[in-house]
Amino acid sequence: MDYYSTQINELIAQLAKLPGIGSKSAQRLAFYIINMPVEQAEKLSGAILDARHNVHYCRECQTLTDRDICPICANPERDHGTIMVVENTRDLAAYERTGKYDGVYHVLHGAISPMLGIGPNDIRLKELMQRLSRDPVKEVIIATNSNLEGETTAMYISKLIKPSGIKVTRIASGVPVGGDLEYTDEVTLLRALEGRTEL
Repeated sequence: MDYYSTQINELIAQLAKLPGIGSKSAQRLAFYIINMPVEQAEKLSGAILDARHNVHYCRECQTLTDRDICPICANPERDHGTIMVVENTRDLAAYERTGKYDGVYHVLHGAISPMLGIGPNDIRLKELMQRLSRDPVKEVIIATNSNLEGETTAMYISKLIKPSGIKVTRIASGVPVGGDLEYTDEVTLLRALEGRTEL
């Protein structure tokens, strides 16, 4: 039996499709949105639509941005000879919060996982290899998660890059096995970066 009107039920259903949002959270958010001032609700919906229409992949590092080249890649003060490879944009943000890494990034948007049917062609590896053949790079730091998929991806990337003579390193084990980078504190991330090892 429906307790709410069609439009309220539809709003709850759409919010419940978001990751990490269950039916009770969706209900709470729906009523919060309904009770917002109209201008605030319009700003929220406008921001969602603007982001959806205008955010795309950076031409260089593949992170999400609303520009052709993201602010990190466009910054001439960054070390463009060092590329840190991460699984997603949230991992990039986690390392940026340490304030200690001055290189640039490459975002894979996933990790190799044969069990889930995700292979090397399903993540942004081709773009990384094109970048390495085009730009003078002295080191690639692989900062994928310390789980089976992250380790598989790290080994695959290492085998691809090693023949080119570019130094390939892996972040140290300061990041717990099975842990996600986006939830790891800055001190642990910094230790992992400083203690990286060559593959």
